[in-house]
Amino acid sequence: MVSDELWLLFRRVVPPTEVRRPQGGGRRRAGDRETLAAIIFVAPSGCTWRQLPPVFGSAWPAVYRRFALWSWARVWARPHRVVLDELGIRGELDWSRCAIAPSVCPGGKRGPLTGPNPTDRGKSGSKIHLITDRNGLPLSLGISGANMHDSLGLEPLVRGIPPIRSRRGPRRRRPAKLHADKGYDYDHLRGWLRKRGILHRIARKDIESSTRLGRHRWVVKRTVSWLAGCRRLHRRYERKAEHFLTFVGVVSALIGCRRLIR
Repeated sequence: MVSDELWLLFRRVVPPTEVRRPQGGGRRRAGDRETLAAIIFVAPSGCTWRQLPPVFGSAWPAVYRRFALWSWARVWARPHRVVLDELGIRGELDWSRCAIAPSVCPGGKRGPLTGPNPTDRGKSGSKIHLITDRNGLPLSLGISGANMHDSLGLEPLVRGIPPIRSRRGPRRRRPAKLHADKGYDYDHLRGWLRKRGILHRIARKDIESSTRLGRHRWVVKRTVSWLAGCRRLHRRYERKAEHFLTFVGVVSALIGCRRLIR
């Protein structure tokens, strides 16, 4: 479940944290690779921590404690960035046409970054915001309450694109062109992108037909379907926002690593 490529990338950014008791004795600490495999199993399957199969060699409390520790330290933001650097070095990232889109995740959990969904009778939920390159690889991610307007996530997502290595030249963090739907149809957003040298293709309300919006934005919709295909992201099961964001980072890193293996 944890390929050698993913394990090597993960070990580059997460140093070993072997804890030794001064008096000696005690149980052996669960291995990081086994714990990583258990977390990757939970993300697509959607099983609870108590339902974790014993085949991974660690009890579910140990796996959950390690997951909570890595979530608090934002560990999974680093493997995602390393994967993006590897993709940039190999020339797998296409910055010519990037796209932005949100994904609504319903859920009954109440906690930070949740809110009433205006399109689902006010039920509580969260929203995943993401920017992808022309191939659908996620470049920047974020979460918010379901009641947050899509347009409010554009500036933080563009700023959140890390400086990614490229095959030639310096690191890059700005797309050449950004595609967005009618939810981002605001003049101040167009001006903000123009000041940063980013061409925009934002659909206009009551002017352009919605049937042509998917010509270049279907890649980000496909990535949204990949995220929703993981049952842990299909609904908001986590009460803590950092845990939910960790699963988003896990799936995004897996999407990029799958492209590296190909």
